[in-house]
Amino acid sequence: MNSLERIRTDVVGSLLRPQRWKEARLQFELGKLAAAEFARLELDCVKSHLALQESAGLDVVSDGELSRLNFQDSFGLAVSGYDTAREDVATHERRAVGGTPLARWDIPDLAGPGTPVVHRRPVVRKLALERNVPLEEYRRAAPLTRKPVKVALIGPDRVMQRFDHGASRSVYRSVDDFMADVVRIQRRMVEELARAGCRYIHIDEPGYTAYVDQPSLAAMKSRGEDPGENFQRSLAANREIAAAIPGVTFAIHLCRGNQKSMWHREGSYDAIAEQLFNELPHRRFLLEYDSPRAGGFAPLRFVPRDKVVVLGLVSTKLPRLEETGDLMRRIEAAAKYVPLERLAISPQCGFGSDVSGNLISEDDQKRKLERVVEVARQVWR
Repeated sequence: MNSLERIRTDVVGSLLRPQRWKEARLQFELGKLAAAEFARLELDCVKSHLALQESAGLDVVSDGELSRLNFQDSFGLAVSGYDTAREDVATHERRAVGGTPLARWDIPDLAGPGTPVVHRRPVVRKLALERNVPLEEYRRAAPLTRKPVKVALIGPDRVMQRFDHGASRSVYRSVDDFMADVVRIQRRMVEELARAGCRYIHIDEPGYTAYVDQPSLAAMKSRGEDPGENFQRSLAANREIAAAIPGVTFAIHLCRGNQKSMWHREGSYDAIAEQLFNELPHRRFLLEYDSPRAGGFAPLRFVPRDKVVVLGLVSTKLPRLEETGDLMRRIEAAAKYVPLERLAISPQCGFGSDVSGNLISEDDQKRKLERVVEVARQVWR
């Protein structure tokens, strides 16, 4: 394993947007703030995000996904070809209206107009890469820190699940044809990141927990889809995207939804664990494990000896700070299935997967990042 594969602390990617950024973004959207002035303020906020993670002592840092209104914009804003509509901060705030924190959120508008992948959208022409959003983020952040900068891309499984194939058959005759273009585009994105010097690329696959969540499985079947075929198709896509790029550590992250402290899916990893851990080439698996919705650690027995499990034990949804002793006991329990030298710790998800952010404060966020590092230092010294 190289040094990035062995690190003991990790971050998922997104951080809370500072209030000054939100206010400036609203002014920018209204045409009351020049693009250059907004870019200067945004850069200053990125510097603050990097400084926060550096001061906490994390092994890798992220730009906080500050420029994205939603974590899935890494693909949705990068490509052309979808039938889409412009979105702004207010649009995203409205999506969460009516939801209850710490309760299941049945996303109300997947078929509505909006940014692709955030919404279930058809295409009107073949997909094409217009701008490499993660590459732009990496090039902005990398010169500002001495820490390794990781970037996150939404994975092909989620892209597939948010593709309205029924309304797109004139463009893509089959889902396989669509996925071939998704893989081609995302492969190009990660190759460009590697050439730019990025050494840690993280794939977000929240869609994989759909294969253990009964309502999600029922929704696939209602659309005439075979969940088993979908799972195999997406595993193959992820293998191709991450294959044979020397010097780059690939990670994959699974969660169960993260919108304004709400969640979207539940179910343990048992049904998918053996295939997931053994058929993907990714060397680090960032797994949500902060609540009973994720089940127990027994599925980790399928993790191969050359891979690391990053335990997402620290909640980004709750302001309550986890006790150090409780976290250490949970790591000890996981070590019954994966040796301690192949474990690490992180927050369970991003703090701001969407621009609205979770219902915690920036001080809560800081203390939780520091707790991740504190526990890692005590467990692995």
